[in-house]
Amino acid sequence: MKVHALLLALSAASLTAAPAQRRERGRDLGIPFEGAPGPLDAITDVAGVEVGHRTLIAGGGKLVVGKGPVRTGVTAIFPRGRASDDPVFAGWFAMNGNGEMTGTTWVEESGFLWGPVMITNTHSVGVVRDAVIQWVVRQGRMLHDEWSLPVVAETWDGGLNDINGFHVTKEDAWAAMDSARAGPVAEGSVGGGTGMVCNRFKGGIGTASRRLAGEGYTVGVLVQCNYGARAPLRIAGVPVGREIPDLMPCRAPCAGGRSARDARLADDVGSIIIVVATDAPLLPHQLKRIAKRAALGVGRMGGLAAHSSGDIFIAFSTANAHASRDSGLARIVMAPDERITPLFEATVQATEEAIVNAMLAAETMTGADDLTVFALPHDRLREVLRKYNRLVP
Repeated sequence: MKVHALLLALSAASLTAAPAQRRERGRDLGIPFEGAPGPLDAITDVAGVEVGHRTLIAGGGKLVVGKGPVRTGVTAIFPRGRASDDPVFAGWFAMNGNGEMTGTTWVEESGFLWGPVMITNTHSVGVVRDAVIQWVVRQGRMLHDEWSLPVVAETWDGGLNDINGFHVTKEDAWAAMDSARAGPVAEGSVGGGTGMVCNRFKGGIGTASRRLAGEGYTVGVLVQCNYGARAPLRIAGVPVGREIPDLMPCRAPCAGGRSARDARLADDVGSIIIVVATDAPLLPHQLKRIAKRAALGVGRMGGLAAHSSGDIFIAFSTANAHASRDSGLARIVMAPDERITPLFEATVQATEEAIVNAMLAAETMTGADDLTVFALPHDRLREVLRKYNRLVP
């Protein structure tokens, strides 16, 4: 109990401090992203969407299963805000299936997403899933004969985190949900992204958005990135991974090259979860098509969907409120397929930028067995982009 109380205190402190510690994002650095972002350049630019995190950071040194070090957490994304129980149309897609996103069988069958999308580490999916059901019951939104199939996704943080210590509790999942808000979204080593590694730099949570001309629709993306080898990494078309081949994960103080534990971060081990939100009036079959296009954003970054990667994406639309009425006819609107291509493009662009933002927000972290994963250095990234004439003045 004392250990968990300490974790809660540390995570609460990190959440409070996060806005003041915001690092430069991609556009701050002059990366020439395509498309026009929303005012926050975040998934919360889609009206109604709320995001919350619970971050758990404690301990250091030698890994002792059950004690730490702890580098993990939970992230919650509510399509219509945590006060709403109105489901949204949704669709999902797996680019590579060595991962988990619970509840997707019912999303596929019904076309609806009920409740939040939760993201955590691989071995905490069960407790977070159960916690969502308990949270719904506590909110008084479930009668005695109702059921729930929450959507909970994961990536593996076992390099930095004591993943087999099961440090995420139902209280942590509740805290992530209770903290969900509109507005700016904390990025980097927060929530479910706390212990994640991306292209062998520090990874985690990232977000971005695109505002479409014409109808004025918004597409927002949130990623939990934990995938990829270094060499294929490209940013704005520049081979950043080949230009910055050093700063590979190693044991602190990193004087002797790679550690034995570094072998657990092999190039083809890793995953990415992507959540796409839009206010465009799309139906489930169209949202599945949107979810598929997130894969192209990963590809722009050099992602390969390797054999051991869990690349799972879900897309939802906040349009068509109250479409799941129990009786009577629901009146819905649908954007015609002939006008969906700009939404595909926006999804690809926002996915690419969200991944970059995740890496830029994350700071160097040392975790289990003193494994150190370095942050993508902003100054060196600028130099590389300038070398290829890809830096906005």
